[in-house]
Amino acid sequence: MSENVVQRLRDEIENGIISNDFAPGERLDEVQLATRFGVSRTPIREALMQLNAIGLVEIRPRRGAIVIDPGPHRIFEMFEVMAEIEGMAGSLAARRLTDADRAAILAAHADCKRSSSAGDSDAYYYDNERFHRAIYAASHNDFLSEQCVALHRRLQPYRRLQLRVRNRVATSFSEHDAVVEALFAGDAERARTLLRQHVSIQGERFSDLVSTLSRR
Repeated sequence: MSENVVQRLRDEIENGIISNDFAPGERLDEVQLATRFGVSRTPIREALMQLNAIGLVEIRPRRGAIVIDPGPHRIFEMFEVMAEIEGMAGSLAARRLTDADRAAILAAHADCKRSSSAGDSDAYYYDNERFHRAIYAASHNDFLSEQCVALHRRLQPYRRLQLRVRNRVATSFSEHDAVVEALFAGDAERARTLLRQHVSIQGERFSDLVSTLSRR
């Protein structure tokens, strides 16, 4: 089974959930989804398991996969925690950066620049994920990196929504530029602050996200 097929299906179902094509409480039938997307039930099942892992669906005994809506308050709480641990990862990375880390961050940053310049928010979504993971790896704290990756994965659908807000991709890339500068300068506190601000959804960012969620 191709990982690309599962990823495509996961993205399609995820888009259906965040656009309210699949409503909260709705049961996602494997057979119907397989017919809809022209695939077997196996990749559908794997895609649903991945969505279960990030909390978009809940797989229940005898009922299958049910669409879950965590609500704005829960989403805000997750972003609040993500901002703190992301900042910690950036602080450690600035102090512990190796040549290999620097190369990985620069490569991901270059990919982000290409997708940002192209105005492709979906491509930027994946390039952005690689950029952040390169920073987690550069922290050289495996436990912290694991926690960052797990929470980042849970917030993926909402990050995708954020990137569809007007000018957010360009703003995000500009923020990446400042983060890279702080990391490479070895400025741990500035890297922490910039990454916290980058991930945080206080103020206008939170209201924009809530507005987008309410229009689903």
